[in-house]
Amino acid sequence: MELEEMQALWSDLTNQLDHQKKLTDKIIMNMTQEKYSNKFRTITTIETIGAIFCFTIGVCVLANFSKLDTWYLMLCGVIMVAFLLGLPVLALRALRKIRAVNITNKSFKEALLDFSKAKKNLMNIQKGAVAASFVVMIAASGVGAKILGNKDFFLVERNIWANFSILLALVFVSFTSYWGYRSYSKITNSAENILKELE
Repeated sequence: MELEEMQALWSDLTNQLDHQKKLTDKIIMNMTQEKYSNKFRTITTIETIGAIFCFTIGVCVLANFSKLDTWYLMLCGVIMVAFLLGLPVLALRALRKIRAVNITNKSFKEALLDFSKAKKNLMNIQKGAVAASFVVMIAASGVGAKILGNKDFFLVERNIWANFSILLALVFVSFTSYWGYRSYSKITNSAENILKELE
């Protein structure tokens, strides 16, 4: 075999290897993008179901708003409706934005920057939801008692068991808020680790 033939063969093999490497890199990037997006699939489904539930209750409160006959019950109704209709929209929008971070068409640095912004936004919404959940629980107690039982939650006398059940509800809200925030934190950290594997 002459030198020119060997050089041509070598050049052809090099081109084939380069093509294979590019193809392999593209496949890896597409698989990583899919793996990244799947991290948020379950939480998006849960949030969507929660949003439907929140919208349904919010519409029910609006339909019965005329039963809230004092200024503080009306305020509770407004707080509750704002929370039930606003928070799911914010959370789903933030989830859509973090899921849409495109790692196949951007550099690692750009993708990580987009992810960091989306993660910060999502986690801030979750922190706000945790803080608001206690206020909304009290508002929901007032609204629910009036709409369902025609009683003023803030004026009715309660026995020790009623006060104990309120305390249990506060513990439950604290636990679920902490659990939800921790779940979001775990998922976003796991997705971030997927991105960092590309570095």
